[in-house]
Amino acid sequence: MYIGKVIGTVVATRKDENLVGTKLMITQPLNMDLKPIGEPLIAVDTVGAGIGELVLYSKGTAARIAARKMDSPIDVSIVGIIDEMDVHDG
Repeated sequence: MYIGKVIGTVVATRKDENLVGTKLMITQPLNMDLKPIGEPLIAVDTVGAGIGELVLYSKGTAARIAARKMDSPIDVSIVGIIDEMDVHDG
């Protein structure tokens, strides 16, 4: 799993039939210091995340499993909303 922040939504009225009924969110990957890393991703939201929330997301097959859509073109799924993080330096 990875950490990200939801920064927007995507509306696509025409899309692959296996994506019908999914909520698409623009998610910015973050490092452990909550700093942006890499390019934003389009993720299928499986947990009802909102803009501005910190989330956990999965990629690849794990993303399709989380969305319960194994035959879909899903690469990234939001699988959790982070309430709190506690990181201790070694």
